[in-house]
Amino acid sequence: MRDENKATRQEKIEQAAYAVLEAKGYAGASMLAIAKAAKASNETLYNWYGDKTGLFKALVLRNAEQVKQQLEEGLDGNARPLELLQALGPRLLALLVSPRAVQLNRAAAADPTGELGAVISERGRETVAPLIGKVMERARVEGDLVFDSTEEAVGLYLNLLVGDLQIRRVIGRAPPMEEAAITQRANQAFAHFMKLCAA
Repeated sequence: MRDENKATRQEKIEQAAYAVLEAKGYAGASMLAIAKAAKASNETLYNWYGDKTGLFKALVLRNAEQVKQQLEEGLDGNARPLELLQALGPRLLALLVSPRAVQLNRAAAADPTGELGAVISERGRETVAPLIGKVMERARVEGDLVFDSTEEAVGLYLNLLVGDLQIRRVIGRAPPMEEAAITQRANQAFAHFMKLCAA
């Protein structure tokens, strides 16, 4: 019961953090303002997250957690690497163009310290990309893919999947995407990647 209560309170705090972020930007999103919006104590926030950077790290990590978990479970299990990569595409793209990801990236772009951008990079791409690389390396070992550089193969796949779509969402030049459009784009990206890298 205590864990459930903590999870519920954390969700409330994180929702408040997004609301304060949207209203005040990253610089103005103080722990005190978030605590007040969440009707929580400032002490609770510091105990759970350490500081503002820790709180926003937690937001970014939670945002990417499902994708990370899918990759880790696939690598630990018996999933075929290419099936795992294909199944990952729609989920990863949905994450990257989600309202929360757009909000975090807008805040990072407006943060002159670069602190939030560093957190997003560290907890986002720098966490997920190496896992995608492991999936691709396994596919290469199994004879399904051919590439020289894992980093370049991952970069190629992500460019095909995302391209400039996320930044266009961040600057308001692309509308929110429906699930069907996300799936279609992800499937096209996978098909193009296979044309270039299939054994």
